[in-house]
Amino acid sequence: MYDLQNRKIDYLRVSVTDRCNLRCVYCMPEEGVIPVKHDEILSYEEIIRVCDCASKLGVRKIKLTGGEPLVRPGFSGLLRAVKVLPLIEEVTLTTNGVLLYDMLDELADAGLDAVNISLDTLNPEQFKKITRRDGLNLVTKAIDKALEKKIKVKINVLPVRELNGGSLAELAMMAKDKPVDVRFIELMPLGCGKELTPIYSEEIKEELERAFGPLSPFNGKRGNGPASYYSLKDFQGKIGFISAVSHEFCSACNRVRLTSTGFLKLCLDYNTGIDLRGPLRAGADDEQLTQLMCEAIRNKPVHHNFSGAAAGDTETKGMSQIGG
Repeated sequence: MYDLQNRKIDYLRVSVTDRCNLRCVYCMPEEGVIPVKHDEILSYEEIIRVCDCASKLGVRKIKLTGGEPLVRPGFSGLLRAVKVLPLIEEVTLTTNGVLLYDMLDELADAGLDAVNISLDTLNPEQFKKITRRDGLNLVTKAIDKALEKKIKVKINVLPVRELNGGSLAELAMMAKDKPVDVRFIELMPLGCGKELTPIYSEEIKEELERAFGPLSPFNGKRGNGPASYYSLKDFQGKIGFISAVSHEFCSACNRVRLTSTGFLKLCLDYNTGIDLRGPLRAGADDEQLTQLMCEAIRNKPVHHNFSGAAAGDTETKGMSQIGG
């Protein structure tokens, strides 16, 4: 469907849990956050209904995320059920990768099309500092196993001055040695991220060009979202930049988000949207749910307000609670 800005909305990000097995410093405090009660989280059956209704409005691609989606029991069954919905063309996963290696066989069998793995360093000690946990070896093993299974892999890097500044070229090298895309995603001023210093895309491009030579714009299709991709000589994969703060791309935004508690969130920066859990549990039929979603999506905000220039219904939750 199209919103009032004539943007085609065909992509739904679905958070299946607010829980996570890591404690990344830009996402949550060391002690974690108070988890939502289990009965407040959408059941898998409820998630499937929302995805089905969304598909009737034109959504064709579903991203399953969290928190960390793989900590929720029975996740592969949800993936399988969403994948077989008649109008859904692609189901992908965003994960921190720690649990991925042991689950890849069942996820591949369920029809997983692609996986985005969050990874901010290749240094074990730095990994532990950022995530407050061990597990780098598990993540790198999972990357190799996913490639062996012919699952498309993208590496999501959050460049933060205090955490991985000066080592971004090392992460980019993964796209040279393996057929993966490495994407640098600008830190958004949400939750704990407000206390850290982002490294913006232009600075990263300069660093990579000093290390590897010119970045050549790549105009081919690489995914569902707003990343700008570049080629580097002798690299198997591409280098991507998602520059939501320094280069706003709201006019081309094609997505909405479903939080784990059933809130259809229209823009990452605002707490506006519509509760779907209430109608789901009050007996709304699919036609009513679809109409509620349609009315909400039509009024998707024109653009974010990460600059803080205007007051309003700005989001106060962290990414684990929203759905990363």
